[in-house]
Order: sequence, then C-alpha cells, then structure tokens
Amino acid sequence: MLMKKCYWRVLFLVFMMVIGGCQADPGESTYQNEDEAVEETMNSAVKVDPSINLSSEKVVSVIIEFKTKPAKIAVLEAEAQGVDMTLDKAKEHVEQSHQAFEQELHAFLDDNEVEYRIKHRYKTAFNGVSIELPANGIKRLMGSSVISRIYPDQEIQLDPPIQPSDQM
Repeated sequence: MLMKKCYWRVLFLVFMMVIGGCQADPGESTYQNEDEAVEETMNSAVKVDPSINLSSEKVVSVIIEFKTKPAKIAVLEAEAQGVDMTLDKAKEHVEQSHQAFEQELHAFLDDNEVEYRIKHRYKTAFNGVSIELPANGIKRLMGSSVISRIYPDQEIQLDPPIQPSDQM
C-alpha cells in the first residue's frame, strides 16, 4: 500500500512538471496582493506552485524538489553531454543535497521556531522530500541553494485510458 501511495505521488509530481505552473483560473488568486506574491516568487530561484497561499498560517503538506537530479538520471544526462560520471558519484551528490537541505532547515526554520515534519525522503525516481509546515514558513525556504521547486502534496486520480472499440 505504501509503495502504491509513493507511486501515485511521484506520478503526480511528473504530471505537475509537465503542466509546469499553469493555473486553472488566473483570475482566482489565493493572495491578498497579487503583486506581492509575484515579487516574492520572482526574486527567488525557488519556484513555488501558485496554488499555495504563502501568507496562510495553516499547516500544509508540500513536496520539495531538489536541484540535484536523482543518481540514475544524473548519470544519463552526464553521458548525453559526454561527461564521465559514475553511479556512486551521482548517489553521493544526492546524499549531499539531502545533508545540505537538513542544514538549511535548521538555519531557515529551526532558528526561527517554525515547526515542520519531514514525512518522506525521495532519492531514487525523484530527489527531494515531502514535508508539513505552516504555509507562511515556505517563504523562509525561498533562499535555499538546494531547492528547485515546491508543489502541494496532493493525491490525484487518473482515468484509465479509453480502449478503442473493435474496428470492423
């Protein structure tokens, strides 16, 4: 059951990467000040899904994607660019990204007394973590050197593909 749940979360992340920041209704904003929200995310290297209300104190569950690619993907990308990289070296980079994230959590959240809980660490098909924290605490992570993107942690239901009827 746990593997199935992780599979769907990873599938959701891939889906979110494909649609890459599209909003369902651009006229419907969760921010009180649209300019403030745009400025906040534009000045940061970290891309935050626009559906997350960064001014809310409500605890949210998010998935954080790191800049470092998963080991096997990093090896394939290096190979495609003609760079020699071993799987062990790529795995070491993934571990280093998780260690750097832990240090940043202490600096950005612990030192500011922001409560959080890491729910799961992803290292194979995806490099990142799922974490629960107050939505306004996400702003503190925007200065991270490790984080690439932040997505809401949501389950989605995909409809099975439509089977073609027998052709005559």
